[in-house]
Amino acid sequence: MNIWETDKLILFLLFVIPGFISLKTYELLTPNEQKDSSKQLIDAITYSCMNYAILFVSILYVESNKINETSPILYYVFYLIVFFIAPIIWILLWKWIRTRDIFQKIAPHPTVKPWDYIFSKRKSYWIKITLTDGKIIGGKYSSKSFASSYPATEQIFLEESWMLNENGGFTRSKNNSEGIMIMENQISYMEFRKF
Repeated sequence: MNIWETDKLILFLLFVIPGFISLKTYELLTPNEQKDSSKQLIDAITYSCMNYAILFVSILYVESNKINETSPILYYVFYLIVFFIAPIIWILLWKWIRTRDIFQKIAPHPTVKPWDYIFSKRKSYWIKITLTDGKIIGGKYSSKSFASSYPATEQIFLEESWMLNENGGFTRSKNNSEGIMIMENQISYMEFRKF
């Protein structure tokens, strides 16, 4: 059995490509550990089958009404949606459902760590970071800042480093500072304040 024969290659692509697109979309939206390729292949085929199951009635309608003969452009656009757009839509819908409060009662949140949850919102904060040696660092987390995401270790870059007064309030940004980066092993805990 040669997998490179045209009919087998087409079957392989039909049952892998939509699922692969779903997997990659989900990985982009929800940081996760990378699975080995053999498990991803099974997942890709499963997601492709789910895509076809959801779209079964519309695929049956298009094929039974011979739309490929009456309107070839519409036919190709339809299958472009089936193979490339619908797999993305199902993942966006699934992520939206998984983050709703009602779904949270029966299943875990798709985001693995609180670190990723808080920073995925891309909100601006004043952040006070207490280091493992007890020193407190303050800074601004905003559009030019960055926080790592799972599975990478927790690291944060604050775009502005600020001086703190004796009460822990932010007084002014440090002169000539281009920001500050703090590594995971240096952080004891963090406090977020409204920006």
